[in-house]
Amino acid sequence: MQIKSNVLDRQFFMYQKEYEAAALRVLRSGWYVLGNEVKQFEEEFARYTGRKYCVGLNSGLDALIMSVRALGIGSGDEVIVQANTYIATVLGITENGATPVFVEPDDFFNIDADKIEAAITERTKAIMVVHLYGQAGNMKRIVDVAKKHGLMIIEDCAQSHGACFDGKMTGAFGISGCFSFYPTKNLGAFGDAGAVVTDDEEFACNIRMMRNYGSKIRYYNEIEGLNSRLDEIQAALLRVKLSHIDELNDERRKLALKYDTEIKNDKIKLPQIREKADSIYHQYVIRCKDRKQLQAFLSEKGIQTEIHYPVPPHRAECYKRLGHKKGEFPITEMYADEVLSIPIYNGMTSEEQQYVIDKINEF
Repeated sequence: MQIKSNVLDRQFFMYQKEYEAAALRVLRSGWYVLGNEVKQFEEEFARYTGRKYCVGLNSGLDALIMSVRALGIGSGDEVIVQANTYIATVLGITENGATPVFVEPDDFFNIDADKIEAAITERTKAIMVVHLYGQAGNMKRIVDVAKKHGLMIIEDCAQSHGACFDGKMTGAFGISGCFSFYPTKNLGAFGDAGAVVTDDEEFACNIRMMRNYGSKIRYYNEIEGLNSRLDEIQAALLRVKLSHIDELNDERRKLALKYDTEIKNDKIKLPQIREKADSIYHQYVIRCKDRKQLQAFLSEKGIQTEIHYPVPPHRAECYKRLGHKKGEFPITEMYADEVLSIPIYNGMTSEEQQYVIDKINEF
């Protein structure tokens, strides 16, 4: 049996008629940029996340970059961020000339909230929280620390569409919730797309201007902006998937529960869920000290896996200038050596999943 790490077309076929009708609606409308579909999606996604405003953008990375910029964070400023995230999170900081200050993760792969205060300096302006692999971070503790020190919170929600902490959705805790709708995400588009959600009207207005060359009115540019607009056709397709996101997330939770209960191998450490948090299982990430051998074994059996992520940002070639050394963040580096994402996707059959379970238990 051949099993890919991710299969995208199955969820398309679940709602094929709806997707095709949405695409044709846009194509026939004659309006393809910043029209009614984007407006409707922004309103619907704001309601879904529990926020007042949503601004559709070209990508999740743009959401991060623009959020940092809209807060006036730049050269000489510091932003605290977990060390084991994807490079895009850190690029959101460094693209503005600010300095990332790394903090180790906890047992749940998210930033260790109890280590944040030790990283705060007089130059710290914000905490960038990442809800990694689909699980909400320890937001009560993080919000308390941010309030105590007068810091802004920017949430990287690229992997957590619909995940909650204590009943409140990720993206609703900070001034900015930054979402990616890259096709592999739980709420994925059919190309690049992203958004920022917020309750701050002025912040939302600045992001709207920034995405469209810095203007509210065409040719009248109030700030130095970018071209980062959510396409009409992607917005229309996202509206279809948003209407089904809860059932899609529930399906992934059921798949994860089966993994939780049926993977029984002393060499494998299963993911844990924090009290009051939940996960939408963007990835199902196990740990194994013999990862190289495990990955090779599964590959021989036809099971494709992924490593998220083999090189932590502080060890990336592009960030040599930051001066971090190997061993500086031992928990992060241990995760980089041990984590393995096993197949989980909407439309995964029970036979496919059972095969993955059997082979992992066989290892």
